[in-house]
Amino acid sequence: MEPVEAVQPGTLVYDPRTRKVGEYRGEAGPCAMLRPVGGGREWQADPALIRTATAEERLSAGVRAANGRSLGGVLAAPPLVDVGPPPVPVTGCASCARLAERRAHARAAGDGSAETDADVLLARHQRHEHRGRRLFRYVPFAIVQDPSALPEYQAHCVSGDDADCGATSGPRQTPADVEEWQRGHTQETRHIRYRRCFADYAVLECRA
Repeated sequence: MEPVEAVQPGTLVYDPRTRKVGEYRGEAGPCAMLRPVGGGREWQADPALIRTATAEERLSAGVRAANGRSLGGVLAAPPLVDVGPPPVPVTGCASCARLAERRAHARAAGDGSAETDADVLLARHQRHEHRGRRLFRYVPFAIVQDPSALPEYQAHCVSGDDADCGATSGPRQTPADVEEWQRGHTQETRHIRYRRCFADYAVLECRA
């Protein structure tokens, strides 16, 4: 791809290390910062590896983001934690005022991620420095699979008399890939017992 310094923030790029398309946000030290299509937690990428996403990759990422939003109400339930309104700065506290100003700048710039970060820091500051009466408000939320991150499947061979074999398939994109590795490993070793794992990323969305 073109040099990172020539890429404008907001450009969709492909990160081969994570196999994800992300929105280029800028540089943080030696890393490029990317944000999932449709919003979410940023991640660090190697500037030397990322490239401009193809039209097909951009379309696929957009479809996954739209599908994730459409599933928003499926897992709606009462929250297990207190999720209330944005914290209000305490009058006369310089730290509260500074974080509130940071939040206001992020809101004015339309940077929802930075605004959320400021809210988290302000709430944390108030928990440590302004202990007192707290108000709790219960709101519905949804936990959905992050469409910008592919799930992973993996198998570990636990056959063996004295100790587990320890062989592993490594992360695979589909259960079929893992099963194919198991068949091959069994043919080579006659081992037949495996521990299988599945991992994905989930996003909690407030539905107030």
